[in-house]
Amino acid sequence: MTTPHTPTTPPPLPYTPAYPIRTERLELRPVRTEDFEAIYAYQRLPEVCRYLYWGPYEEAESRAAVATKTTRTTLRESGDILNLAVIVRESGRLIGDVTFFWTSAEHRQGGIGYVFHPGHGGHGYATEASRALLKLGFEELQLHRIQAELDGRNTASARVLERLGMRREGHLRENEFLDGEWTDEVIYAMLAREWRAQRDAGRPKTG
Repeated sequence: MTTPHTPTTPPPLPYTPAYPIRTERLELRPVRTEDFEAIYAYQRLPEVCRYLYWGPYEEAESRAAVATKTTRTTLRESGDILNLAVIVRESGRLIGDVTFFWTSAEHRQGGIGYVFHPGHGGHGYATEASRALLKLGFEELQLHRIQAELDGRNTASARVLERLGMRREGHLRENEFLDGEWTDEVIYAMLAREWRAQRDAGRPKTG
């Protein structure tokens, strides 16, 4: 039996979302071992990994990454992560995966991330899936602030965050050394009251 919680307090731990998380067109569910082929299809692409901290992956690296993702389904303490596969409900096709970071229980802080196969770009799927993560963080976990970090050159990802209504909070100059060069890091964020204002204004679900 679970302990009931009010909308203004975080849920009791451990916390496992009610899977699948459904949006207008998508389902977000835990990653499964059998998802390997679909995930490897984009983890091995240089254009997907260009602005990320990993990859492109060889097969063994991708299998290991998928195995790790399958274990990240429940939040127990600060620092825990949820890795969720993104499925187009109409076709049943896996098109990417998203990440929710529970960075601090004490300060009610979280983060989001996403990786999608480029063959499914231009449909607003990344925006729709990421908005579901914001809803999870703000409405289920009652977080105060959620942020996302990205390579300063990744303008496509920045557009996703801006469509979500997140604010560009910081631009760190040449603070990371990636792929043989110094790169900038950009930080976007949203506060719970900004989420509520956006939700109450009836912002569209897709981007």
